[in-house]
Amino acid sequence: MTSTAVVIGTGPAGTRVAQRLGDDTVLIGEEAHAPYNRVLLAEVLAGRYAPDVIALPTPPGTTLRTRAVRVDRAERRVHCADGTVVPYGTLVLATGANPVLPPLRGLFAPGAAELPCGVHAFRTMDDCLALSAETGPGVRVAVIGGGLLGVSAARALARRGAQVVLLQQAERLMQRQLDPDSSQLVHDHLTGLGVEVHTECRVRAVGVVDGAVRRVELADGYVLGTDVTVLACGVRPRTGLARAAGLDVRTGIVVDDRLRTSDPHIRAIGDCAEHAGRVYGLATPAVEQADALADDLLSTAGSDRPRPYSGTRTLTRLTLAGPGPLDLAVFGDLEPRPDDDVVRLADATRGTYRKVVVRGDRLVGGVLLGDLDAVGALARAWEAEEPLPDDDTPLLHLLTHDGGR
Repeated sequence: MTSTAVVIGTGPAGTRVAQRLGDDTVLIGEEAHAPYNRVLLAEVLAGRYAPDVIALPTPPGTTLRTRAVRVDRAERRVHCADGTVVPYGTLVLATGANPVLPPLRGLFAPGAAELPCGVHAFRTMDDCLALSAETGPGVRVAVIGGGLLGVSAARALARRGAQVVLLQQAERLMQRQLDPDSSQLVHDHLTGLGVEVHTECRVRAVGVVDGAVRRVELADGYVLGTDVTVLACGVRPRTGLARAAGLDVRTGIVVDDRLRTSDPHIRAIGDCAEHAGRVYGLATPAVEQADALADDLLSTAGSDRPRPYSGTRTLTRLTLAGPGPLDLAVFGDLEPRPDDDVVRLADATRGTYRKVVVRGDRLVGGVLLGDLDAVGALARAWEAEEPLPDDDTPLLHLLTHDGGR
């Protein structure tokens, strides 16, 4: 790499690639906080970690705390909100994703661009700190959205002593990740902590009292009183800069196997990038893309060029410590086909559940909840995509308490 790299975005992907590329790098991030591990925000909200504990290592080079507002591809310059203009040889877009704000009646006043008082997304450190300041014992909290983010937020807020109601439009919690049995265990875990869970429940409006949201109205007409409302309705790739610059954007910023956009001088990684028609929205693929990009940029042309990025086999893991810990790992395809074999081990007393799906002679998916000792061995068998032994015993051994050790 012979010219300056400029990285926009201080999340795990942007920070990782800036660390790898070294001193001749400019990192641009609009958050006032030092780069941090977004995956651990729920632990900060729960009070288990202080914000500085989840800080990422400071990358070398220059870090600018400002917002990138325009990319001039002809001049190869990034224009920032504070007037700074940064030239680049290679530009890396690691702009991440924005929270999805549902179209609820009353959420935005006419002409308003910001959420009203009492309503927060759960995406950034500022969101986390604001929620921490406004919640505590006895505070009524409505969490809208029962996916991974909503479950994490609800549990963290319950640990703070808040009276939490979790509202999920789908028929079960974490429907995209879990099968019905494991979803029910998560449901039971939350209710055991005092969280009131409602599924197949659609929110249609919020009500403002004295300038702050104090009511949540459901589609069936029921009105729920609340002091704080949390929007955990998913995320959407942040592609505004790329779109305005004329880059190819579909759901995310389209990249090839070298993470190049439609402009060869601009790369994209992480939650904003779309590779082979897929936007991952998870930390592990973001870091793998950052490493693949760094390897590519640091290599010289010719035979030593590293292998191209070919996608990530994603394992979703959720670990919330403390009294009554919630440990969850999910990978691959959990929906069995008619000819698939399914192996389940459940212990209702201990609240543990393990399930794997075998297609032919391959392990294609699995879910573990409550005890993750076996996850390493199972994940290795899944990632290797190698035939399993003919005998069922090794697979059952992987599911046992010692994880095959």
